[in-house]
Amino acid sequence: MNIVLLGLSITSSWGNGHATTYRSLVKALQNRGHQVLFLEREAVKQAGRQDLPQPDYCQVAHYTSVSELGKRFEEQVREAEMVIVGSGLQDGKAIGEWVFKTAGGIKAFYDLDAPTTIAGLEQGNLPYLNAKMVPRFDLYLSCSGGPTLQLLEQKYGSPMARPLYFSFDPELYFHEYREIKWDLGYLGTYSEDRMPGLTKLMLDAADQWPNGRFAVAGARYPSDMGWTSNVTMLQHLSPAEHRDFFNSQRFTLSIARAEMSRIGYTPSMRLFEAAACCVPIISDHWEGIETLFEPETEILISAGAKDTLRYLREICNTERKTIGSRARRKVLSLHTADHRAQELEGFVAELMTLDTRGEKQLAL
Repeated sequence: MNIVLLGLSITSSWGNGHATTYRSLVKALQNRGHQVLFLEREAVKQAGRQDLPQPDYCQVAHYTSVSELGKRFEEQVREAEMVIVGSGLQDGKAIGEWVFKTAGGIKAFYDLDAPTTIAGLEQGNLPYLNAKMVPRFDLYLSCSGGPTLQLLEQKYGSPMARPLYFSFDPELYFHEYREIKWDLGYLGTYSEDRMPGLTKLMLDAADQWPNGRFAVAGARYPSDMGWTSNVTMLQHLSPAEHRDFFNSQRFTLSIARAEMSRIGYTPSMRLFEAAACCVPIISDHWEGIETLFEPETEILISAGAKDTLRYLREICNTERKTIGSRARRKVLSLHTADHRAQELEGFVAELMTLDTRGEKQLAL
């Protein structure tokens, strides 16, 4: 399949993880015989945020405006068998309109922040999508599953809304021996809506267990959080450092953003990456988590410091490793980037089967 993907970035780790998602998916698509042209706004390059190497598994091109898109890439978009527009794009609405007018193949929208998008559609204030555009995309790919998909089809008129969850690259995330530095670690950028969960599940536990070792890694945390001395604050880690961080913990903590918890069925990329490293995950509860991991055997659900400390102090080393191994087997069987590429192929095949317009069939 010949695919054009207009995304936020594939060359910068700055921001919210779009680049990591795109890199893994595009690499898997290329490995499965598809050709991808990734179009990225020149502003990322000009801002000096191209801190990831140029991918050798797809073509990357830059543009400065919607007008330039039309001048330089009209032929590629018109002839592509599939054009995917990612969420969060500057001038996203105008880009979407141009794609509707230009693309000759399947037109898809890939929502990498469905909780924010759904809230924005309800309020009518999204800069990159509006409700009238949703039915015009042949396929709506969402990082959220469950009721969100029904909402997109039944309320907003999407012809086909399907889940395309985050994933991980098995070549980058795996278990390897490291000195255990922390009993519990957390990797995540600072956000006010996650602080109550971080406090309840980790910081309160650290306060009650002075001999425990805890670590928080992420950008944008205020310099003085007033945490106890047994909590280590690490600066922002590059993606290349994530595996080492996970493998240096006895347990790792996962906390959903408030919007993700509200709509449920929205697993984070970190959840799969941590599981791939064989480190047992302690997580807050959100609707749908049990459809991804079996509680108590593949993941540990905590409602507060009492639960967290019980896991940290009462689970023996053998059981801890067994829980981590089960989680790794689960993500290797269902949540790699190759699985997402296969799912995308399946959605295209499903769409073409349902297509009664007599248009050209795609060669998968």
